[in-house]
Amino acid sequence: MLNRYRSWVLGIGMSCGVVCSAPAGMVLIENADGYTLNRKQQLVQFDAMAFDEQGKIRAVGHARALRKQFPTASHIDLQGKTVLPGLIDAHGHIMGLGVSALQLALRSTEDLQQAQRAIADYAARFPQKQWILGGEWNQANWKLERFPSAQDIDAVVRDRPVWLSRVDGHAAWANSKAMQQAGISRETPDPTGGKIERDEYGNPTGIFIDSAMELIDKVLPTATEAENRQALDTALQIIRQSGLTSVHDAGVSAPADYLFREYAKAGRLTVRVYGMIGGVGEFFDSIAAQGPFSSDADRYTLRAVKLFADGALGSRGAALLAPYSDAPQVSGLLFKSQQEMNAMVRKAAQQHYQVNVHAIGDAGNRQILDAFAALPASLRTELRNRIEHAQVVSPEDIPRFRTLGIIPSMQPTHATSDMNMAESRVGPQRIRGAYAWRSFLQQGSRIACGSDFPVESSNPFWGIYAAVTRQDMQGQPRNGWYSGQVMTVKEAFRCFTLDAAYAAHQENILGSLETGKWADFIVIDRNIFRIPARQIYQTQVLETWVAGQRVYRTGTSTAGSAEVSGTR
Repeated sequence: MLNRYRSWVLGIGMSCGVVCSAPAGMVLIENADGYTLNRKQQLVQFDAMAFDEQGKIRAVGHARALRKQFPTASHIDLQGKTVLPGLIDAHGHIMGLGVSALQLALRSTEDLQQAQRAIADYAARFPQKQWILGGEWNQANWKLERFPSAQDIDAVVRDRPVWLSRVDGHAAWANSKAMQQAGISRETPDPTGGKIERDEYGNPTGIFIDSAMELIDKVLPTATEAENRQALDTALQIIRQSGLTSVHDAGVSAPADYLFREYAKAGRLTVRVYGMIGGVGEFFDSIAAQGPFSSDADRYTLRAVKLFADGALGSRGAALLAPYSDAPQVSGLLFKSQQEMNAMVRKAAQQHYQVNVHAIGDAGNRQILDAFAALPASLRTELRNRIEHAQVVSPEDIPRFRTLGIIPSMQPTHATSDMNMAESRVGPQRIRGAYAWRSFLQQGSRIACGSDFPVESSNPFWGIYAAVTRQDMQGQPRNGWYSGQVMTVKEAFRCFTLDAAYAAHQENILGSLETGKWADFIVIDRNIFRIPARQIYQTQVLETWVAGQRVYRTGTSTAGSAEVSGTR
């Protein structure tokens, strides 16, 4: 199972180049089993849609009327297949997706011994690599009652440095050679916002949490431009096969921004990118001087900032108001003081950039809500600021999202990946404010759904399935995990379409199939509104269209999905 994801990514490409089809003139698709939302968020059915050569929708409705309205249009018969608006992932990492697909992946390993064999095999297959990089490991899936150690890697690779990130991206695992190259010793202090795991004698074990990862990251070889291009090309291929036509990239770096602009200008960006600048440092200062950016045809937009409040639940880096239930000596880590966070939020907001902050724990979420509360109300309303993940929230803080106008940007598959671990971390009381989609929806919050790929699969139908069932793909638990928080299919569809577009200030151009909007749509192999919920994750994307151009097509249903399961 280890290489299933990688073989799908690299083995199923498009046989017709980056753009499979770019019809000239007016195009009329008909004989479709189409669904979209209207501006009242009602589900609307249609069997035909017309779009022009600029890629804008001219009409949606029924074939008989549209044939009369557009008598010279080219016709595409979809033979009854289901058509949906292109799905939007409101939180992903595009370059990270491409990089992870090209590096060592341990996601599917079932125990430490299998992981060690995979590391040794990868090192043998790539003797020219100076560093062995990759990750996606999860000690919870290995049933390991501890973090792995440097000695565990040393047993199979000790001549080259090895650096492997945890599945949540908030911890990483080094061998002794990597620590040696970074100058890590017993005397190395824990950095602010991070932790070096140590043994009983105070020696580093090889596990670095949150900002402590930077101690190793700073000595890694810098990726070349050619490597960055390969990563982007790989990510774009995965994304269009997934049925995503837009991604909110949560942490755009300077090299990524350069490539996104170039690809957008050259017509090579086959997914729309809504970018969040990583932090408010020098890169933000250089970009903010020019103001928010949007390319021609809305392919690339840069008008948001991504900040971090805390770490992740799986590595116990998420900041909690009270100690972890399964580790009473630990409460997680807030990366910044309240004063520092308020200043960072204010700096971005005053430049009219939407502020989107990673917050997992209830203390992290409260800190960010307080930071947003300190902003002038006009900026909150204008910017539609967001909390990314909003994963464990004190029940008394949930209404504050609504009163402060903060969008909860949430990832449904996090719940089904975390459900075997989350309650042990926070206990039976706090868990009731965790992954609380129904609580947010009932108060009128608009949830922007995503995946956090490559932490989870980029397949949005896995996300819809998780939102609707709160079960794993074996249908467990039988009635769903805290099933009172499930979404309906329509609600899950909305959070991956219109509400995700709203969270990017793009609801007037994306998120639904309506006159005047971009013709971003997908053709799938089944009707998700009619099939049993347990089958939703099996949905296959047959075609992906962006601005009236087909960027992906498969003649079969062989395109697979990332192998993602278990806890984080």
